Amino acid sequence: MTVKPYDRNAAVAYAKRWAYSRNPKYYDFSRIGGDCTNFASQCIYAGAGIMNFKPLYGWFYRSASDRTPSWTGVEYLYNFLIGNDGLGPRAVEVDLDELEVGDVVQLGYADGDFFHSPVVIEITRSQIYVAAHSIDAFGKPLSAYNAPRRRGIHITEVGAP
Repeated sequence: MTVKPYDRNAAVAYAKRWAYSRNPKYYDFSRIGGDCTNFASQCIYAGAGIMNFKPLYGWFYRSASDRTPSWTGVEYLYNFLIGNDGLGPRAVEVDLDELEVGDVVQLGYADGDFFHSPVVIEITRSQIYVAAHSIDAFGKPLSAYNAPRRRGIHITEVGAP
């Protein structure tokens, strides 16, 4: 297995194209728990170009009924990205000031449960801006979210065949 770089610009371009609409290739989970992690996975896939078809513990989407929990579940996406040493995107948890465009921030409640996965689309000296689904956004300041816990997921590389 080899590794290839993650195309951050492609992830951001995808987020810009689909932030306020839905790509018909993917089911819209908005009415059944939220579409944020589905959208984040789509953005990551745009930058990675490789899915991991390992049953149950991989990261892939073929249809609404043929996908892994990591494609649409906040905690499952985190677990896949942080633990992946196979095909597809690989990541590390970082402080927010270490994020880059194309990375993901997960927002959580005070009790520790994380509930939202916006994608970083711009960083200035004073602010991180994100794109998201469920409550659709593009260029929303991360500071506008009311979430006591935040974790940064920095995509480091992509495992390739």
